[in-house]
Amino acid sequence: MCLILRSLLEGPRRFTGISVYVNGLSDRLLSQRLQELEEAGIVERRVYVHRPVIVEYSLTAKGQDLREVVEAIQSWADRWEPIPAAPEEKPV
Repeated sequence: MCLILRSLLEGPRRFTGISVYVNGLSDRLLSQRLQELEEAGIVERRVYVHRPVIVEYSLTAKGQDLREVVEAIQSWADRWEPIPAAPEEKPV
């Protein structure tokens, strides 16, 4: 959930934008996590009636209040978690 929150700290995003940010999480699981965050009052879901319908997610004031916590966790991860090496290209 921390990556979802981090993506929304940058501003409102649509589902696909969050999905790209949290690469590797299935759409179903992302949808469940967003619903849980919405039920907890951390994320707000807005539906814009257009063609096609646009759904946007943003942090509520309660969610914005988690900024320092999320940034502290990111700082810890940057310090202690190794950055995965980029895959090597095969010679042509």
